[in-house]
Amino acid sequence: MREPALVPRLRPFTSTIFAEMTALAVRTGAVNLGQGFPDTDGPPGMLDAAKNALFGGANQYPPGPGRPELRAAIARHRSRYGLSYDPDTEILVTAGATEAISAALLALTGPGDEVIVIEPYYDSYAAAVALAGATRRVVPLTETADGRFAPDLDALRAAVTPATRAILVNSPHNPTGTVFTREELSAIAELCCDRDLIAVTDEVYEHLVFDDAEHVPLAAFPGMRDRTVSISSAGKTFNCTGWKIGWVCSSPGLVAAVRAAKQFMTFVSGGPLQPAVAYALDHELPWVESLRTSLAAKRDRLSAGLAAAGFAVRPSRGTYFVCADVRPLGFTDAAELAWQLPERVGVAAVPVGAFTDHPAEWQHVLRFAFCKRDDVLDEAIERLHKLA
Repeated sequence: MREPALVPRLRPFTSTIFAEMTALAVRTGAVNLGQGFPDTDGPPGMLDAAKNALFGGANQYPPGPGRPELRAAIARHRSRYGLSYDPDTEILVTAGATEAISAALLALTGPGDEVIVIEPYYDSYAAAVALAGATRRVVPLTETADGRFAPDLDALRAAVTPATRAILVNSPHNPTGTVFTREELSAIAELCCDRDLIAVTDEVYEHLVFDDAEHVPLAAFPGMRDRTVSISSAGKTFNCTGWKIGWVCSSPGLVAAVRAAKQFMTFVSGGPLQPAVAYALDHELPWVESLRTSLAAKRDRLSAGLAAAGFAVRPSRGTYFVCADVRPLGFTDAAELAWQLPERVGVAAVPVGAFTDHPAEWQHVLRFAFCKRDDVLDEAIERLHKLA
């Protein structure tokens, strides 16, 4: 029997490392700092709103674009950045941000088009480009003198060809924890306008920025509102990653195109959860601020523990993640070490090379998630000291 037609297109871009690492962590009883989901629930008011909707009759298909109250709440939320969107024509509710990204690329790119992806990248990006039949062109982050990961703007400009249709921008950035500066985003915006590119922005960690870092949507820069497909979700903001409620904001034409692709993927999702997310966007941002403060402290806790265990820790300005160089401990291959860690010391982490097309250039870096309870982080740090 012939191999399914899509398999060869997807094979180079897919990885089972997360499922395999989770299974290994469970089998060995390891502390799992490899996966980016929190171990506490979101705000009680949001959970009550979901319960009320669940028992209040909101259990059938919501409208295809999403429930009106959620689209209105998303519009109000985006206004905090000085951006105005029509809830009826410029906002689409999706089954999480991952579906939104896939639907956007399916709708807006195809065979013969190129999509620029900045690596390391969230692992679904490459598969989404492949599903669209487009070609991925990778541009790396570079490490600055202070250890920060920054977009290589010269390489980004050089990567654009006449076939380039879109650029995928993720800030705050998974897996590195970097947050692009205003100057970097301005340069990307200028490039998009000069070369007539669509920007697809993954902003799911928009509220989880630390220190003096700030999240600035690419759509807020001159000329970018109507050429940017802005994507975010409730999962990371409100500790409800399992709800899979995301959204797209853009011009009517781009949203209509994304909706046309999305309706044949999941049609709709999360009927009783959509009113709860609307409630949270309107009422629970103070809770999110307390979450941000808590996560900053957890980042500091884990970073200090990793440094004390002998890792060279890179700065993290946002997200759930901190990266660490394994070479000071005498290791040269982070992927090999990642597979050893669960049985060797009882901790699971993920090699950053798994998020790239060029793993050799990132083979010394591990990613750790700090969105865990303090006692879990402390146990992991204690175990990691056994490596020294």
